[in-house]
Amino acid sequence: MPLHDPAHAFVPYPDVPVAHAATGPLAGLCFGVKDLFDVEGYPTGGGNPLVLAQSGIKSGNAPTVQRLLDAGARFVGKTVTDEFAFSMNGNNAHFGAPLNGAAPDRITGGSSSGSASAVSSRLCDFALGTDTGGSVRAPANHCGLYGLRPTHGRISLAGALDLAPSQDTCGWFAREVTTFAQVADVLLEPDAAPLPAAAVRLLRPRDVWGLLDGNVSGALAKACVQVEAALGATADTVVALESFDAMYWSFRYLQGREAWTTDGPFIERFAPPLGPGVAERFAWSSTVTDAQVAQAQAFRTTFRTHLAALLGSDGVLLMPTMPDIAPLRSAAEASLEDYRNRAIQMLCIAGLSGFPQLSMPLASRDGAPLGLSLLGPAGSDRSLIALAERVAAPWS
Repeated sequence: MPLHDPAHAFVPYPDVPVAHAATGPLAGLCFGVKDLFDVEGYPTGGGNPLVLAQSGIKSGNAPTVQRLLDAGARFVGKTVTDEFAFSMNGNNAHFGAPLNGAAPDRITGGSSSGSASAVSSRLCDFALGTDTGGSVRAPANHCGLYGLRPTHGRISLAGALDLAPSQDTCGWFAREVTTFAQVADVLLEPDAAPLPAAAVRLLRPRDVWGLLDGNVSGALAKACVQVEAALGATADTVVALESFDAMYWSFRYLQGREAWTTDGPFIERFAPPLGPGVAERFAWSSTVTDAQVAQAQAFRTTFRTHLAALLGSDGVLLMPTMPDIAPLRSAAEASLEDYRNRAIQMLCIAGLSGFPQLSMPLASRDGAPLGLSLLGPAGSDRSLIALAERVAAPWS
Protein backbone atom coordinates (compact mmCIF):
# COMPACT_ATOMS: atom_id res chain seq x y z
CA MET A 1 0.00 0.00 0.00
CA PRO A 2 1.17 3.61 -0.45
CA LEU A 3 3.15 5.01 2.47
CA HIS A 4 0.69 7.92 2.56
CA ASP A 5 -2.95 6.79 2.58
CA PRO A 6 -4.99 9.56 4.21
CA ALA A 7 -8.20 8.19 2.69
CA HIS A 8 -7.77 4.70 4.22
CA ALA A 9 -8.46 3.38 0.73
CA PHE A 10 -5.89 0.58 0.75
CA VAL A 11 -5.69 -2.62 2.76
CA PRO A 12 -2.56 -2.28 4.94
CA TYR A 13 -0.68 -5.24 3.50
CA PRO A 14 3.13 -5.25 3.60
CA ASP A 15 4.42 -3.66 0.40
CA VAL A 16 5.53 -6.27 -2.16
CA PRO A 17 6.90 -5.11 -5.55
CA VAL A 18 4.81 -6.26 -8.52
CA ALA A 19 6.58 -6.29 -11.88
CA HIS A 20 5.20 -4.21 -14.75
CA ALA A 21 6.34 -3.51 -18.29
CA ALA A 22 8.71 -0.58 -18.70
CA THR A 23 6.81 0.69 -21.71
CA GLY A 24 3.29 0.41 -23.04
CA PRO A 25 0.05 2.33 -23.52
CA LEU A 26 -0.44 2.75 -19.75
CA ALA A 27 3.18 3.60 -18.89
CA GLY A 28 3.32 6.43 -16.39
CA LEU A 29 -0.07 5.55 -14.85
CA CYS A 30 -0.55 3.82 -11.51
CA PHE A 31 -3.53 1.77 -10.35
CA GLY A 32 -5.17 0.10 -7.37
CA VAL A 33 -6.87 -3.29 -7.34
CA LYS A 34 -9.98 -4.20 -5.36
CA ASP A 35 -9.14 -6.91 -2.83
CA LEU A 36 -11.18 -9.51 -4.70
CA PHE A 37 -8.50 -9.96 -7.41
CA ASP A 38 -5.37 -12.05 -6.99
CA VAL A 39 -2.11 -10.11 -7.09
CA GLU A 40 1.20 -11.97 -6.88
CA GLY A 41 2.79 -11.67 -3.45
CA TYR A 42 -0.44 -10.61 -1.72
CA PRO A 43 -3.38 -12.43 -0.09
CA THR A 44 -6.93 -11.93 -1.36
CA GLY A 45 -9.08 -10.95 1.61
CA GLY A 46 -12.52 -10.26 0.16
CA GLY A 47 -13.20 -7.78 2.94
CA ASN A 48 -13.50 -10.47 5.60
CA PRO A 49 -10.82 -11.37 8.19
CA LEU A 50 -11.45 -15.11 8.02
CA VAL A 51 -11.29 -15.19 4.22
CA LEU A 52 -8.04 -13.25 4.53
CA ALA A 53 -6.67 -15.69 7.11
CA GLN A 54 -7.38 -18.64 4.82
CA SER A 55 -6.20 -16.99 1.62
CA GLY A 56 -2.46 -17.54 1.65
CA ILE A 57 -0.12 -15.52 -0.53
CA LYS A 58 -1.01 -15.70 -4.22
CA SER A 59 1.59 -16.95 -6.69
CA GLY A 60 0.20 -15.18 -9.75
CA ASN A 61 -1.89 -12.28 -10.96
CA ALA A 62 -5.50 -12.37 -12.10
CA PRO A 63 -5.44 -12.13 -15.92
CA THR A 64 -7.07 -8.69 -15.94
CA VAL A 65 -4.46 -7.37 -13.50
CA GLN A 66 -1.72 -8.89 -15.66
CA ARG A 67 -3.03 -7.13 -18.78
CA LEU A 68 -2.71 -3.78 -17.03
CA LEU A 69 0.82 -4.58 -15.83
CA ASP A 70 1.83 -5.74 -19.29
CA ALA A 71 0.55 -2.41 -20.65
CA GLY A 72 2.99 -0.56 -18.39
CA ALA A 73 0.69 0.47 -15.52
CA ARG A 74 2.24 0.39 -12.04
CA PHE A 75 0.41 -1.39 -9.23
CA VAL A 76 0.30 0.62 -5.99
CA GLY A 77 -1.87 -1.47 -3.68
CA LYS A 78 -4.97 -3.52 -2.97
CA THR A 79 -8.03 -1.48 -2.13
CA VAL A 80 -10.63 -2.04 0.56
CA THR A 81 -13.82 -3.84 -0.50
CA ASP A 82 -17.09 -4.13 1.33
CA GLU A 83 -17.42 -7.49 3.04
CA PHE A 84 -17.87 -10.35 0.53
CA ALA A 85 -18.65 -7.52 -1.96
CA PHE A 86 -22.26 -7.69 -0.71
CA SER A 87 -22.94 -4.04 0.10
CA MET A 88 -23.21 -0.64 -1.57
CA ASN A 89 -22.38 1.54 1.42
CA GLY A 90 -18.58 1.54 1.50
CA ASN A 91 -18.35 0.81 5.23
CA ASN A 92 -16.56 -2.42 6.11
CA ALA A 93 -17.16 -3.42 9.74
CA HIS A 94 -13.66 -4.96 9.93
CA PHE A 95 -11.53 -2.67 7.77
CA GLY A 96 -13.31 0.66 8.07
CA ALA A 97 -14.86 3.16 5.65
CA PRO A 98 -12.58 4.68 2.99
CA LEU A 99 -13.02 8.42 2.55
CA ASN A 100 -14.85 9.94 -0.40
CA GLY A 101 -12.28 12.25 -1.99
CA ALA A 102 -14.99 14.35 -3.64
CA ALA A 103 -17.30 14.67 -0.62
CA PRO A 104 -15.52 13.66 2.62
CA ASP A 105 -18.69 13.95 4.74
CA ARG A 106 -20.49 11.40 2.55
CA ILE A 107 -20.10 7.66 1.94
CA THR A 108 -18.03 6.37 -0.97
CA GLY A 109 -20.52 3.71 -1.85
CA GLY A 110 -19.50 0.08 -2.21
CA SER A 111 -18.51 -2.54 -2.66
CA SER A 112 -15.62 -1.06 -4.68
CA SER A 113 -15.26 1.57 -1.97
CA GLY A 114 -11.49 1.59 -1.67
CA SER A 115 -10.95 1.80 -5.42
CA ALA A 116 -13.28 4.80 -5.76
CA SER A 117 -11.73 6.39 -2.69
CA ALA A 118 -8.18 5.95 -4.00
CA VAL A 119 -8.98 7.51 -7.38
CA SER A 120 -11.12 10.36 -6.05
CA SER A 121 -8.42 11.11 -3.44
CA ARG A 122 -5.76 11.17 -6.20
CA LEU A 123 -3.80 8.29 -4.70
CA CYS A 124 -3.76 6.52 -8.07
CA ASP A 125 -4.80 7.28 -11.66
CA PHE A 126 -7.34 4.48 -12.03
CA ALA A 127 -8.49 1.43 -10.09
CA LEU A 128 -10.16 -1.91 -10.74
CA GLY A 129 -13.51 -2.70 -9.16
CA THR A 130 -16.35 -5.14 -9.64
CA ASP A 131 -20.04 -4.49 -10.21
CA THR A 132 -22.71 -7.05 -9.37
CA GLY A 133 -25.61 -4.90 -8.22
CA GLY A 134 -24.04 -1.47 -8.65
CA SER A 135 -20.63 -1.68 -7.02
CA VAL A 136 -18.86 0.40 -9.66
CA ARG A 137 -21.73 2.64 -10.71
CA ALA A 138 -22.73 3.68 -7.16
CA PRO A 139 -19.21 4.70 -6.07
CA ALA A 140 -18.65 6.45 -9.41
CA ASN A 141 -21.80 8.50 -8.80
CA HIS A 142 -20.83 9.27 -5.22
CA CYS A 143 -17.17 10.12 -5.81
CA GLY A 144 -17.35 12.10 -9.06
CA LEU A 145 -15.73 9.46 -11.29
CA TYR A 146 -16.18 7.72 -14.61
CA GLY A 147 -17.16 4.13 -13.94
CA LEU A 148 -18.25 1.29 -16.23
CA ARG A 149 -20.27 -1.82 -15.60
CA PRO A 150 -19.28 -3.66 -18.80
CA THR A 151 -21.29 -6.13 -20.81
CA HIS A 152 -21.51 -9.26 -18.65
CA GLY A 153 -18.56 -11.55 -19.36
CA ARG A 154 -16.65 -9.09 -21.51
CA ILE A 155 -13.73 -8.58 -19.08
CA SER A 156 -12.24 -11.61 -17.35
CA LEU A 157 -12.98 -12.25 -13.69
CA ALA A 158 -10.66 -15.25 -13.52
CA GLY A 159 -8.56 -15.06 -10.38
CA ALA A 160 -11.20 -13.01 -8.56
CA LEU A 161 -13.63 -13.96 -5.79
CA ASP A 162 -17.22 -14.48 -6.92
CA LEU A 163 -20.42 -13.12 -5.43
CA ALA A 164 -23.17 -13.85 -7.99
CA PRO A 165 -21.45 -15.11 -11.15
CA SER A 166 -24.31 -14.51 -13.58
CA GLN A 167 -24.28 -10.84 -12.52
CA ASP A 168 -20.62 -10.20 -11.55
CA THR A 169 -18.61 -7.90 -13.85
CA CYS A 170 -15.17 -6.26 -13.78
CA GLY A 171 -15.13 -2.47 -14.15
CA TRP A 172 -12.84 0.43 -13.32
CA PHE A 173 -12.73 4.07 -12.25
CA ALA A 174 -10.89 7.17 -13.48
CA ARG A 175 -11.21 10.90 -12.86
CA GLU A 176 -10.81 11.92 -16.51
CA VAL A 177 -12.41 10.38 -19.56
CA THR A 178 -9.05 10.38 -21.39
CA THR A 179 -7.48 8.11 -18.77
CA PHE A 180 -10.65 6.01 -18.68
CA ALA A 181 -10.43 5.50 -22.46
CA GLN A 182 -6.74 4.55 -22.25
CA VAL A 183 -7.63 1.73 -19.84
CA ALA A 184 -10.50 0.68 -22.12
CA ASP A 185 -8.04 0.29 -25.00
CA VAL A 186 -6.20 -2.31 -22.91
CA LEU A 187 -9.10 -4.18 -21.29
CA LEU A 188 -11.66 -4.15 -24.10
CA GLU A 189 -11.35 -5.60 -27.57
CA PRO A 190 -13.11 -3.57 -30.30
CA ASP A 191 -16.90 -3.74 -30.17
CA ALA A 192 -18.21 -6.49 -32.43
CA ALA A 193 -21.17 -4.30 -33.42
CA PRO A 194 -20.26 -0.69 -32.57
CA LEU A 195 -22.91 1.97 -32.21
CA PRO A 196 -23.21 4.27 -35.23
CA ALA A 197 -21.09 7.21 -34.05
CA ALA A 198 -22.87 9.84 -36.12
CA ALA A 199 -26.43 8.65 -35.62
CA VAL A 200 -26.92 7.23 -32.15
CA ARG A 201 -30.55 7.16 -30.99
CA LEU A 202 -30.64 8.77 -27.53
CA LEU A 203 -33.56 7.59 -25.40
CA ARG A 204 -34.83 9.15 -22.17
CA PRO A 205 -36.70 6.53 -20.08
CA ARG A 206 -39.40 8.61 -18.41
CA ASP A 207 -40.25 5.86 -15.94
CA VAL A 208 -36.67 5.78 -14.62
CA TRP A 209 -36.55 9.57 -14.41
CA GLY A 210 -39.87 9.42 -12.61
CA LEU A 211 -38.15 7.65 -9.70
CA LEU A 212 -36.23 10.84 -8.85
CA ASP A 213 -37.19 13.66 -6.56
CA GLY A 214 -37.64 16.95 -8.38
CA ASN A 215 -34.51 18.54 -6.91
CA VAL A 216 -32.38 15.66 -8.21
CA SER A 217 -33.88 15.91 -11.69
CA GLY A 218 -33.20 19.64 -11.61
CA ALA A 219 -29.58 19.06 -10.66
CA LEU A 220 -29.16 16.76 -13.68
CA ALA A 221 -30.88 19.08 -16.16
CA LYS A 222 -27.77 20.98 -17.25
CA ALA A 223 -25.85 17.72 -17.73
CA CYS A 224 -28.66 16.41 -19.95
CA VAL A 225 -28.37 19.53 -22.10
CA GLN A 226 -24.63 18.92 -22.35
CA VAL A 227 -25.20 15.33 -23.52
CA GLU A 228 -27.86 16.32 -26.02
CA ALA A 229 -25.64 19.06 -27.44
CA ALA A 230 -23.00 16.44 -28.19
CA LEU A 231 -25.12 13.43 -29.16
CA GLY A 232 -28.50 14.77 -30.33
CA ALA A 233 -31.96 15.20 -28.87
CA THR A 234 -33.55 12.52 -26.73
CA ALA A 235 -36.70 10.60 -27.55
CA ASP A 236 -39.11 9.51 -24.82
CA THR A 237 -39.36 5.82 -23.91
CA VAL A 238 -40.34 3.41 -21.12
CA VAL A 239 -37.95 0.70 -19.89
CA ALA A 240 -39.54 -1.20 -17.01
CA LEU A 241 -41.15 -4.55 -17.76
CA GLU A 242 -44.32 -5.19 -15.72
CA SER A 243 -43.14 -2.90 -12.90
CA PHE A 244 -40.02 -1.76 -11.09
CA ASP A 245 -41.06 -4.01 -8.22
CA ALA A 246 -41.05 -7.04 -10.54
CA MET A 247 -37.61 -6.09 -11.82
CA TYR A 248 -36.26 -5.41 -8.33
CA TRP A 249 -37.39 -8.74 -6.91
CA SER A 250 -36.25 -10.74 -9.93
CA PHE A 251 -32.80 -9.22 -9.61
CA ARG A 252 -32.65 -9.74 -5.85
CA TYR A 253 -33.83 -13.35 -5.95
CA LEU A 254 -31.15 -14.23 -8.51
CA GLN A 255 -28.44 -12.33 -6.68
CA GLY A 256 -29.46 -13.78 -3.32
CA ARG A 257 -29.51 -17.40 -4.50
CA GLU A 258 -26.12 -17.07 -6.20
CA ALA A 259 -24.56 -15.19 -3.27
CA TRP A 260 -25.70 -17.92 -0.89
CA THR A 261 -24.48 -20.65 -3.26
CA THR A 262 -21.09 -18.92 -3.44
CA ASP A 263 -20.56 -17.94 0.19
CA GLY A 264 -23.22 -19.79 2.17
CA PRO A 265 -21.17 -22.99 2.73
CA PHE A 266 -18.29 -20.90 4.14
CA ILE A 267 -20.64 -18.89 6.36
CA GLU A 268 -22.42 -22.00 7.65
CA ARG A 269 -19.17 -23.84 8.38
CA PHE A 270 -17.19 -21.07 10.04
CA ALA A 271 -19.89 -18.64 11.24
CA PRO A 272 -17.71 -15.57 10.68
CA PRO A 273 -18.96 -12.36 12.31
CA LEU A 274 -20.60 -10.29 9.58
CA GLY A 275 -21.11 -6.55 9.57
CA PRO A 276 -24.49 -4.73 9.66
CA GLY A 277 -26.48 -5.09 6.46
CA VAL A 278 -24.24 -7.87 5.12
CA ALA A 279 -25.41 -10.30 7.81
CA GLU A 280 -29.07 -9.55 7.10
CA ARG A 281 -28.62 -9.87 3.34
CA PHE A 282 -26.98 -13.28 3.64
CA ALA A 283 -29.67 -14.43 6.09
CA TRP A 284 -32.34 -13.37 3.61
CA SER A 285 -30.45 -14.94 0.70
CA SER A 286 -30.52 -18.32 2.46
CA THR A 287 -34.33 -18.27 2.32
CA VAL A 288 -34.75 -17.73 -1.45
CA THR A 289 -36.77 -20.62 -2.88
CA ASP A 290 -36.35 -22.64 -6.08
CA ALA A 291 -39.72 -21.34 -7.28
CA GLN A 292 -38.62 -17.73 -6.78
CA VAL A 293 -35.39 -18.41 -8.69
CA ALA A 294 -37.19 -20.10 -11.58
CA GLN A 295 -39.64 -17.21 -11.91
CA ALA A 296 -36.80 -14.69 -11.75
CA GLN A 297 -34.78 -16.52 -14.40
CA ALA A 298 -37.76 -16.50 -16.75
CA PHE A 299 -38.30 -12.80 -16.08
CA ARG A 300 -34.63 -12.03 -16.79
CA THR A 301 -34.78 -13.78 -20.14
CA THR A 302 -37.91 -11.86 -21.12
CA PHE A 303 -36.44 -8.55 -19.94
CA ARG A 304 -33.24 -9.03 -21.94
CA THR A 305 -35.31 -9.60 -25.07
CA HIS A 306 -37.45 -6.55 -24.24
CA LEU A 307 -34.48 -4.23 -23.72
CA ALA A 308 -32.58 -5.56 -26.74
CA ALA A 309 -35.61 -4.81 -28.94
CA LEU A 310 -35.97 -1.34 -27.41
CA LEU A 311 -32.34 -0.40 -28.02
CA GLY A 312 -31.80 -2.19 -31.32
CA SER A 313 -28.30 -1.59 -32.71
CA ASP A 314 -28.27 2.19 -32.25
CA GLY A 315 -30.21 3.03 -29.06
CA VAL A 316 -28.67 4.41 -25.87
CA LEU A 317 -30.53 5.18 -22.65
CA LEU A 318 -29.75 8.50 -20.96
CA MET A 319 -30.61 7.97 -17.31
CA PRO A 320 -29.58 8.87 -13.74
CA THR A 321 -26.97 6.58 -12.26
CA MET A 322 -28.39 6.69 -8.72
CA PRO A 323 -31.42 8.19 -6.97
CA ASP A 324 -29.33 11.01 -5.48
CA ILE A 325 -25.93 12.11 -4.23
CA ALA A 326 -24.15 9.96 -1.66
CA PRO A 327 -25.81 9.73 1.76
CA LEU A 328 -23.99 11.30 4.69
CA ARG A 329 -21.51 9.13 6.59
CA SER A 330 -23.62 9.73 9.68
CA ALA A 331 -26.77 8.23 8.11
CA ALA A 332 -28.43 5.41 10.04
CA GLU A 333 -28.18 1.84 8.72
CA ALA A 334 -31.95 1.77 8.05
CA SER A 335 -31.68 4.93 5.96
CA LEU A 336 -28.78 3.49 3.97
CA GLU A 337 -30.72 0.28 3.32
CA ASP A 338 -33.69 2.29 2.07
CA TYR A 339 -31.41 4.24 -0.27
CA ARG A 340 -29.86 0.97 -1.51
CA ASN A 341 -33.27 -0.52 -2.29
CA ARG A 342 -34.32 2.60 -4.20
CA ALA A 343 -31.06 2.47 -6.14
CA ILE A 344 -31.50 -1.18 -7.14
CA GLN A 345 -34.67 -0.23 -9.04
CA MET A 346 -32.43 1.76 -11.42
CA LEU A 347 -29.30 -0.35 -11.24
CA CYS A 348 -31.09 -3.64 -12.00
CA ILE A 349 -31.73 -2.55 -15.60
CA ALA A 350 -28.11 -3.33 -16.47
CA GLY A 351 -27.93 -6.11 -13.89
CA LEU A 352 -30.82 -8.09 -15.36
CA SER A 353 -29.96 -7.45 -18.99
CA GLY A 354 -26.19 -7.83 -18.78
CA PHE A 355 -25.85 -4.69 -20.92
CA PRO A 356 -23.11 -2.07 -20.35
CA GLN A 357 -23.69 1.11 -18.37
CA LEU A 358 -21.24 4.01 -18.09
CA SER A 359 -21.61 6.58 -15.31
CA MET A 360 -20.25 10.05 -16.08
CA PRO A 361 -19.47 12.71 -13.42
CA LEU A 362 -21.39 15.55 -15.06
CA ALA A 363 -23.50 17.04 -12.26
CA SER A 364 -23.58 17.93 -8.58
CA ARG A 365 -26.01 18.83 -5.83
CA ASP A 366 -25.36 20.36 -2.41
CA GLY A 367 -21.64 20.33 -3.23
CA ALA A 368 -21.52 16.58 -3.89
CA PRO A 369 -21.13 14.72 -7.23
CA LEU A 370 -24.08 13.30 -9.13
CA GLY A 371 -23.70 10.91 -12.06
CA LEU A 372 -25.49 10.61 -15.38
CA SER A 373 -25.39 7.32 -17.29
CA LEU A 374 -25.34 5.97 -20.81
CA LEU A 375 -26.66 2.41 -21.16
CA GLY A 376 -26.27 0.66 -24.51
CA PRO A 377 -26.85 -2.68 -26.20
CA ALA A 378 -24.78 -5.74 -25.32
CA GLY A 379 -21.23 -5.31 -26.55
CA SER A 380 -21.37 -1.54 -27.03
CA ASP A 381 -18.92 -0.77 -24.21
CA ARG A 382 -16.25 1.02 -26.20
CA SER A 383 -18.86 2.91 -28.19
CA LEU A 384 -20.30 4.25 -24.94
CA ILE A 385 -16.86 5.46 -23.87
CA ALA A 386 -16.38 7.15 -27.24
CA LEU A 387 -19.73 8.92 -26.73
CA ALA A 388 -18.58 10.06 -23.28
CA GLU A 389 -15.43 11.48 -24.86
CA ARG A 390 -17.62 13.47 -27.26
CA VAL A 391 -19.73 14.75 -24.37
CA ALA A 392 -16.66 15.83 -22.39
CA ALA A 393 -14.70 17.36 -25.28
CA PRO A 394 -16.24 20.88 -25.37
CA TRP A 395 -16.03 21.11 -21.57
CA SER A 396 -12.50 19.84 -21.01
